[in-house]
Amino acid sequence: MKKVLFLSIVCALCMTAVCFAEKQFLVIDDFEGAISGGPEGTVDFGTGNGSSLEVTASTDIKQSGKQALKVTFDAVPSGYMWIARGQNLDSKNAGWLLKTEDIAWEKYSAISFYMYGTNSGIDVAFDIKDSGNEIWRFIVKDDFKGWKQIVCAFDKFYARDDWQPDTADKNGQIDFPLKSYQFEPRSGKGTLYFDAVALIEK
Repeated sequence: MKKVLFLSIVCALCMTAVCFAEKQFLVIDDFEGAISGGPEGTVDFGTGNGSSLEVTASTDIKQSGKQALKVTFDAVPSGYMWIARGQNLDSKNAGWLLKTEDIAWEKYSAISFYMYGTNSGIDVAFDIKDSGNEIWRFIVKDDFKGWKQIVCAFDKFYARDDWQPDTADKNGQIDFPLKSYQFEPRSGKGTLYFDAVALIEK
């Protein structure tokens, strides 16, 4: 009888832990479905000043679901690139799973994503655009192999000082709701994979 009671308590605690864990994050983007660029595309991406980029779906290397986002790039020192998802982008169908205005942003302290690293040593910029059109940056180093969850606390982002949109309010604070996010490998060439973008609760 005691053994049954003990097992019941353990199961109850496990269920509680699972429920608690599920409340810790909110997936806002998963890269399922068609991956395409252009005005009618699902990903807003491009390059300039000599850099090149290919964005496709990966069904063999994925963290969850049926596919991940595959980014094959050649980032030259004078060039730039972006791979963006969210609202108010040039690609009309690049929205997240949820509308940004429907998210209770006050509940969350960080944004995360999974990245499949190759230990290349390359820096990858992860930018967010706030409601005042100001762009904020978090730098991730590809110094690991395989899938890793990258957690970017909102208070660890810094305002980009190399470029801001003409419409950015530049008020020095992240204004919610966010509009979009983007990835940018900063140098070198290679292939990276991204999956499961989520918000982390406080």
